[in-house]
Amino acid sequence: MKRLILAAGLAIGLMQAPAQAQTYPNKPITMIVPFAAGGPTDIIARIVGEHMSRTLGQQIVIENVAGAGGTTGITRASQATADGYTIMMGHMGTHGAAPALYPNLKYDPTKDFAPVGLAAGTPILIVAKKTLPAKDLKEFNTWLKATGDKANQAHAGVGAVSHMTGIFYNSLVGVKPTFVPYTGTGPALNDLVSGQVDYMADQIVNVVEQIKGGAIKAYAIATPERSPALPDVPTAKEQGMPEFEVSAWNAIFAPKNTPADVVTKLAGALDKALDDEATRKRLLDLGGIIPDKAGRTPDALQKLVVAEVARWTPVLKAAMATAK
Repeated sequence: MKRLILAAGLAIGLMQAPAQAQTYPNKPITMIVPFAAGGPTDIIARIVGEHMSRTLGQQIVIENVAGAGGTTGITRASQATADGYTIMMGHMGTHGAAPALYPNLKYDPTKDFAPVGLAAGTPILIVAKKTLPAKDLKEFNTWLKATGDKANQAHAGVGAVSHMTGIFYNSLVGVKPTFVPYTGTGPALNDLVSGQVDYMADQIVNVVEQIKGGAIKAYAIATPERSPALPDVPTAKEQGMPEFEVSAWNAIFAPKNTPADVVTKLAGALDKALDDEATRKRLLDLGGIIPDKAGRTPDALQKLVVAEVARWTPVLKAAMATAK
């Protein structure tokens, strides 16, 4: 009799497991964005999250948890229950540069997450105050070398995209300007517009309106081709710097050990969002780069993270070593 009862219990358990999986999600999902509201990662999270909510039948609630270059929010998200109800929008800094910038990082980007998919990339531009005399990237680089550490470069904090891409750019030019850290992109950009700092590297989403309005100069965009959002801004490659090619990617992750079927549902919802014409238009109007089908899968994202950690670690460690 006990064997019959045990067998019956196992059978019920096996029948319930798929049924429980099929009910996901049955309550709202929290997406942790590790930066302040209004920034590029936050904007992308809200755009794709809105469409994903419709597909999943449950609202995706954005929770902004800023601090330490995004690692505060990602650390919290990585420690959440792995049931699909807490996910996160990480990016190039939190999952590529962080290991080099934060020796005591509490997570391993390559091992401690269940990748869901790449959402969108945002091209990097080299922008400067409008009063700088340089007319193009070549002249700007010449000015940088002549000015040396008297040149001021703004960034949104250690680990921010503007920080790490700025380090990368300077390493290619061979200059060591004075870094001016801010608590976010907004204050940094305000001082650039007012001429308090000389230049910065930043994402297109942050600077497109200021460039169009003539409030700042744009010397180059770090993509293979010009952006439809800023067709008059030449690429770095056009101007003799093909090495400066970088896009600040943003991607959705879940905590490690999140059930595979849950990750599949989330990835499917992201895929539908990126195929939706209205969603695509919103991302493209911001200057975003939308990954193709092959580039937005969980496997593709895992490979990207591994490659980015390998790419950024030597660059950033070398830069920090020479800065000491």
